[in-house]
Amino acid sequence: MHIYDPAYQALPGGNFPALSGALADYRKLQQRLGLSRTVVVQATAYGADNSCTLAAMAQLPDVRGVAIVATAVSDAEIGRLNALGMRGIRYHLLPGGGVTWDSLVTMAARVAGFGWHVQLQFEGLEFAARAPLLASLPCDIVIDHIGRFRGPVAADDANWAALRRLVDGGRCWVKLSAPYHGSRSGPPYYEDIGALARELVRAAPERMLWASNWPHPSLKSNFPDDAGLLDLLAEWASSEAARQRILVDNPAKLYGF
Repeated sequence: MHIYDPAYQALPGGNFPALSGALADYRKLQQRLGLSRTVVVQATAYGADNSCTLAAMAQLPDVRGVAIVATAVSDAEIGRLNALGMRGIRYHLLPGGGVTWDSLVTMAARVAGFGWHVQLQFEGLEFAARAPLLASLPCDIVIDHIGRFRGPVAADDANWAALRRLVDGGRCWVKLSAPYHGSRSGPPYYEDIGALARELVRAAPERMLWASNWPHPSLKSNFPDDAGLLDLLAEWASSEAARQRILVDNPAKLYGF
């Protein structure tokens, strides 16, 4: 999830969500969904200034974070972020993300020494082209939002096959989150994107993660019901053992809970 607080200076043109992203509102959601652990992902609106995220993390029990880190930052600063609970570096490579592919190899090597992963979001249509680079990185990677595909994907699609190969490689995790991105069938079940999630769970339940993506920063209307999104996991992961992995064991391993 993400935290947004108007007390912190956003970048010029930084995108704030239509819904409140305040910590107090997240706590209400956390209680409603029965969640005890939190991963706060740095909002792109704040760029590499992680102050807002860190302030929220300091007020939450059992919390970890994913930072945006500038290329010029020192190893000492990465170490400070690590001590405060950061466990990954965010590469949001869609327009407005503020980072580029050019620095990925260098930064992945730097954060690997701290045991961090790289969290990536980019167009699913790029997997075939990007997979060799991603497979070469010296750390685990986390793919956002079920791969961010634009609708149904054929079983023999080259980009889907590339994502599957990354998952099969053992160092790629996928977040089962935000099925509204790219879905043509739409709510409440998002059957087209849900089919991809179901296949990923079948293939590698030990490397799947669930995320709320609260407060759904890219949406301006037609907001999903957060409880309904969590309920979808029971459709994608039909066994209790798989859900235990996705909701409890896998995040414990990846984030160090």
